[in-house]
Amino acid sequence: MDAPPLIRIDKGACSVVCAYDVGRWVDLDKAEGRITASKERGRIKHKRRAPPYFDYSPAPLRVTVEGDALTIGRFRTNAAVELLLYDFAAVTVTYAIPLECDFAELRTLSLDLYENEFLLADARRRVEDLLAVVDVTVERPEIAATVESYAIFLIEASTPPYAGEALVKAHRQDIAQILRSEADPLADQEVRDATAQRISFGPDDLALIDWNAALIFGQEMDDVRAVLEFANVELLEMRLLDQQLDAALDQAYDALTKRVAERLPLPGTFHSDVRRIGRLQVDSAILFERVTNTLKLIGDQYLARVHRLASQRFHLESWDAGITRKLQTLDSIYGKMSDRAATRRMELLEWIIIALIAISIIVSFLPSPLSH
Repeated sequence: MDAPPLIRIDKGACSVVCAYDVGRWVDLDKAEGRITASKERGRIKHKRRAPPYFDYSPAPLRVTVEGDALTIGRFRTNAAVELLLYDFAAVTVTYAIPLECDFAELRTLSLDLYENEFLLADARRRVEDLLAVVDVTVERPEIAATVESYAIFLIEASTPPYAGEALVKAHRQDIAQILRSEADPLADQEVRDATAQRISFGPDDLALIDWNAALIFGQEMDDVRAVLEFANVELLEMRLLDQQLDAALDQAYDALTKRVAERLPLPGTFHSDVRRIGRLQVDSAILFERVTNTLKLIGDQYLARVHRLASQRFHLESWDAGITRKLQTLDSIYGKMSDRAATRRMELLEWIIIALIAISIIVSFLPSPLSH
């Protein structure tokens, strides 16, 4: 069998996206006023025709920060780093790595980028610097320990030029190793799975989407990259929301199963439990709605399919179903706790009435002072 033709990347870039959660909610207008670095409201730059309502809602705040270039193996990032701040208090830090190399070298870059502690530490420092500036505009500011990183390899020009599906067929092993950050060759079944999720809009572009990275061929592909970056943010928020709901369910279960004797000395303790669980329920539901409704996918069928492929790779539908089920469970527990609180309130009123009746009867048998 003939060896596949060598490919030289003449123009390209690797975008490394690190997503963080920094709080509950951000007032983007006030945050924009406090930032002195180069900034703008993030909009999707469309290559294809799309309706005017296909965009972020509300538009996130894009901040460009200058700094020192980072060395990743034999590659270097650009000095400028882009931060995107969403209203639901998520921040993405994006590093751009220019690509002008042999296609096979992307395997080494992918390996170097996988859970790169140096890069993640620099990204977290930049998030801390941003939060220090906008913290007064953030509700409950705190950087979560969980981070989601994703690499997007974009090839705009190559020698020989991009040849559609023929290129994927010839280099499927290399592509799979790049997408999965694997140094050793993969089995055919794994290669098929890694390269299965792919989509094209025209004959000169192609996007291969996997859980760890994406490989894109074509020019002016900013809209595809933006959708993939947002899907990565969605995954982060779904993971955090799932953890938050697990904690809320544990607290609700503990409050619901407390022994009555433990609550008798402190009237109103159960009511405080009900209020706390209700607040957790509302906070979780609001965050869920904000995340799922920020990117409007109605109207652009191609980008909607891109998002669907990314969602399948990230298992967002499974996260969505699990979160919905936990919200329903929390709502059920909240209802039971509210009913129990109402029952305890009625019981307390009944005991007060009984005590008042008993006191009135006892008082009626006491001698009147006027009888003396």
